[in-house]
Amino acid sequence: MYESIHFKSSGRATTTASDPEVLSALGKIVGETNLIIDPEKVEPYGADAVKEKFPPEAVLFPENAEQVSEILRLANEHDFPVTARGGGVGYTGGAVPIEGGIVIGTDRMNRILEINDDDLYAVCQPGIRTIELQEAAAEKGLLFAPDPASYKDSYIGGNIAENAGGMRTPKYGVTKHSVLGLEFVTATGEIIRTGGKTVKNVVGFDLTGLICGSEGMLGIITEATLKLIPMPEATSTVRASFRSMEEACGVLTRFTPEGLLPMAMEVIDRKSIGAIEENYAFGFSGDTEAILLVAVDGDREQVDRDSRRIERILGENGGFDIIRSESKEDENRLWDARRAISPSLMKYGSLKINEDVVVPRSKVPELIRKIDAIGEKHGTFIANFGHAGDGNIHVNFMCFRDDPDSIERARRAVRETFELSVELGGTISGEHGIGYVKAPYLDIAVDQATLEVMRKIKKLFDPNGILNPGKMFV
Repeated sequence: MYESIHFKSSGRATTTASDPEVLSALGKIVGETNLIIDPEKVEPYGADAVKEKFPPEAVLFPENAEQVSEILRLANEHDFPVTARGGGVGYTGGAVPIEGGIVIGTDRMNRILEINDDDLYAVCQPGIRTIELQEAAAEKGLLFAPDPASYKDSYIGGNIAENAGGMRTPKYGVTKHSVLGLEFVTATGEIIRTGGKTVKNVVGFDLTGLICGSEGMLGIITEATLKLIPMPEATSTVRASFRSMEEACGVLTRFTPEGLLPMAMEVIDRKSIGAIEENYAFGFSGDTEAILLVAVDGDREQVDRDSRRIERILGENGGFDIIRSESKEDENRLWDARRAISPSLMKYGSLKINEDVVVPRSKVPELIRKIDAIGEKHGTFIANFGHAGDGNIHVNFMCFRDDPDSIERARRAVRETFELSVELGGTISGEHGIGYVKAPYLDIAVDQATLEVMRKIKKLFDPNGILNPGKMFV
């Protein structure tokens, strides 16, 4: 097995998913053509964006909740782990079968069942990619607001399980704010429906909210009812350079007094700027210590008016080299710098540990300043960029896969960064989740009494511990 830099085995007993009797029963449930046991073919289902490999014993592709239910009842009977998987693009190992067993792939549950433009909702299965739902909604003049960076590859089920965010969060919120109802299957095989097709619903406990962000540990999502909104007529972006991170982030609080609610507010720090300049030569001034991108949407007149006001506010508060987009092409070019960061950073290491801490947005300058000090202390190159509008910063620790010392120094820097984030009133993850990667750090952000309640909820939903074991709790 690939040597993990994060995972330590829980000591679970050897699984039985590969027993001929079990495989025969699984094949009858989903059909032999929808069951994979070849080691080479199952291997890709044993990793996500972290790229640590834990191959499952088998991969199944059910087509409905009833088949998922049968699989989970069988798993309880024979005591083997089950892990649900969508696009496999997560950064914390949430969809990785670290204790073996089987993976349930949602690829065949890939239909949009309804788009209702009168009541503004969509009903879809979990195997729909985010971009497919966005495009289908757009054809009816509607917007599905959540927009994780992985929108071309991420699945709706995974977005819900991880409560994914994205750049539009300052205005539209994270995934849970667009989920009206769910169908999911519990670890013991019960098919549960929560919420519905209405915006208001206070009947009973909010089980919909509980499943959002539960990382596939409480149930497997088989259908989702999602909120849609009218598609904004236009968008515009303004980009500005600043001589300090304090100036760039200080502007974030200047928009509200003027009645502005930008759709996105993204910041890029000096190390990220240096990396993209070396690779792509965007031509940023040598005085540039931070870059701020601010985007607005709405009707064309409003967008034009708001983007000009943002341009003025940025200039009045230390921004220079300010560019305001006047076409979609202009806007795409302005965002090219943001898109260029991740590939540019790989010259600083063969392994990028990508964390996503979040603090109150007024604390972002202090966060980044102190993270720089942490990087110097541990001899680790750290670059920061991300969603300044909601205080969610992607902190990238660069090290080398073949250098254990560089990995250990980066891990120490990660822990200190998490502790710093909590000290500043924030937490250790804004959108990536916990999985197994951040599990050793969970007690930094969550007190023991709260952790115990979470464990009890897990035990209630999954009494035998078969669903996505080894995640979150250590």
